[in-house]
Amino acid sequence: MFFFAADAGLRPAFPSPAPAPDIADVETEEAAVCLPPGPDEPIELMVAQGDEVARGAPVASLRHAPEIRLVAPVAGRVARLSLRPGRRLSEIVLFRTPDGPIQRYDLPDANDVEGLRGLMRSAGVWPLIRRRPFGGMPAADEVPAAIIVMATDTRMFAPDPRKALEGRDEDLARGLDALLRLTKGPVLLCHGPDAVRVEGRVRCVARGTRHPQGSAGLCIHRYVPAGLDSPVWDIHAEDVAALGVLLKTGVLPMDRLVSVAGAALREGRTLRTHPGADLRQLTRRIVRPGQHVTLSGSPLDGQAATWLGPRDRQITVLPRPAAAPHPHWLVAALKRSPGPKPAIPTAALTQAFGASLPAAPFIRALAAGDDEAAMKLGVLSLLEEDVALADYVLGEEGRLTVTLRAMLDRIQSEFAT
Repeated sequence: MFFFAADAGLRPAFPSPAPAPDIADVETEEAAVCLPPGPDEPIELMVAQGDEVARGAPVASLRHAPEIRLVAPVAGRVARLSLRPGRRLSEIVLFRTPDGPIQRYDLPDANDVEGLRGLMRSAGVWPLIRRRPFGGMPAADEVPAAIIVMATDTRMFAPDPRKALEGRDEDLARGLDALLRLTKGPVLLCHGPDAVRVEGRVRCVARGTRHPQGSAGLCIHRYVPAGLDSPVWDIHAEDVAALGVLLKTGVLPMDRLVSVAGAALREGRTLRTHPGADLRQLTRRIVRPGQHVTLSGSPLDGQAATWLGPRDRQITVLPRPAAAPHPHWLVAALKRSPGPKPAIPTAALTQAFGASLPAAPFIRALAAGDDEAAMKLGVLSLLEEDVALADYVLGEEGRLTVTLRAMLDRIQSEFAT
């Protein structure tokens, strides 16, 4: 339907030193537990300051779904508990204890689906799953219409998921088999041009090498579109392999492959570390002199942070941009547009959506706040990271991520009542 659809997309040029060939294993001295992006859920603490906790032990639960728990990425002592008003979690900071204890969970029977779901909720797997539409983790009792497993990532500087899965075929297969029991719909494994070895009922889909071919939202839109009554989950293949280990040993692995890149670095790195890792320690001694900003995530959709995000596998360090001089108030007023400036449809903008949806009508629906048209075009399958490349193409006028989030929140509030 769209030209070059098999490998449509772009390769934005962000400067960065080449990563070192070796993969280093690093556990940071401090680590934090944070909620993944999504609704700001109130939580109930399960630990107090000064408590010693095992790696993988629960430290907090969602107030409205206490069976969904957040777990410690390292063994250590609780150093700080930071809550915002309404018992919203800011961070739970841990001081790592070398060779500390590891939490082990009881395994359910092979055919006990509810037991499997209970294990995933209590052992820390549930926050690794992201739902569409609207984002965030699934409700405790949600049954997806389909599950997308991402074994490809086309964002700049992203680590190759194939390296994270080397020698883990059995763990991945065990995790995929578990996901098949959670849905009556398909489980799709999206991988790069080189096939991933998988057997059984999982459907394998080859994706291209240009971004956003490795974007979960565009894969969902293309193969199993999400709807208000048909939620779709996505999860990284490395996390599925970790689920496979959990179902074999009762212990959830906390390690993940992470890249460290960006123009503010003297050298790039590829690390095997844990969620919530201290970004300051991971980038120490490789940052160039001068002011910089550290992102958890890619240069397109990363967020300034101190800790590695629960689902992130990239760390990007960029020079801090110089503050632009403030124009005279009259000049600023004359140049200010009363509304968003129109986006000119170009081939680059079409490629920014992977040629998976018509860019011009979609952006027009977003700008006009036309929820019905946007839903027909596939907005329910998308999140901010899926349109970040289009914002990059639009340059200073790009605000699609903000507009998309406003529309999704509006649709969610309208249909929740």
